Amino acid sequence: MLGFYENFPENIHKIATFTTSISSRKLQVRLIQVFREINCKTFHFEDVADPSVPNCTVIFEFGIAEAMNFNYLDEEETSRALKVVEKRPLQVMDFFCAVRYYKVEGEKKTPLKFDYYMIRTLFSKSSVETHVFHERGPRYVSPDDIVNFFVNKINGTFSRKVLKVFEAP
Repeated sequence: MLGFYENFPENIHKIATFTTSISSRKLQVRLIQVFREINCKTFHFEDVADPSVPNCTVIFEFGIAEAMNFNYLDEEETSRALKVVEKRPLQVMDFFCAVRYYKVEGEKKTPLKFDYYMIRTLFSKSSVETHVFHERGPRYVSPDDIVNFFVNKINGTFSRKVLKVFEAP
């Protein structure tokens, strides 16, 4: 089943809940589009998190779950996922995220160890809950940073903030 990873870990490193003012369908479409858009783009570490490594760049690679695997979000897979969501929004969407780091000195780029994350998004009528599992790597970018980065990217695509941190009364 597209969007669901059957072996998602139970030991979660970060859970974040957000209220939303848009439909699950619209949010899922935007989430897929944002992940596709930032796939393999190079970011300065400062754009993603407080740099733990000076003169470093960060590159994300996202894949969407399908049963026991993750499919890289290229044009074809993005189109396929968008068609599924347009037909019927999903209750759960799982993603794999590889975070690649490169130390930059002049023209020389030196690869550092990568981080590997799994992200589960659970959708309800007016909220979304995000679970982040850090599979392995040095954690130069934390689970908090991952969530904040993609939430800011999603919010930046709308004229108003559509994802707000849930605060219990």
